[in-house]
Amino acid sequence: MKATIEQVILVDKNDTKIGLMPKLEAHEKALLHRAFSVFVFNDKNELLLQQRASHKYHSPNLWTNTCCSHQRDGESNIQAGKRRLFEEMGFVCDLKELFHFIYKAPFDNGLTEHELDHVMIGYANENPIINKEEVASFKWMTLPDIEADISTNSEKYTVWFKIIFNEYLNRLK
Repeated sequence: MKATIEQVILVDKNDTKIGLMPKLEAHEKALLHRAFSVFVFNDKNELLLQQRASHKYHSPNLWTNTCCSHQRDGESNIQAGKRRLFEEMGFVCDLKELFHFIYKAPFDNGLTEHELDHVMIGYANENPIINKEEVASFKWMTLPDIEADISTNSEKYTVWFKIIFNEYLNRLK
């Protein structure tokens, strides 16, 4: 049985679908594609962060937002966010899309994230039941604590999370 190769949705700057491409190829060619990032908060206004698993092909062991990934063809942003939240963190909550923006972030391994990222927010109070294939650990942190930790320990966070977190903070102001 042949494994399915994950496809990403190539888009233009207006988020109009222009094709599909294998995920790795899109990252090698730095082509703009649709993505999403989920931020889950608890009632103490703490953000749930995940530490990426050590065997991930890029950014292993780094801290990032609750979850993020790529929509599948025909899947809404909210459906994709809920699917991935369950796959990585073992729970689902209601999600609301806040905004989207385009960013480009090269990695040391030659791959580049060039994404039209849909940022979603949700609320939950339970601790996740993490999928160890995807996630090494988790923690809850307030936005000011995250901001301070990024300024002193930037290397402990994923490139895209630092970009998305900054965009999120700027839009809160």
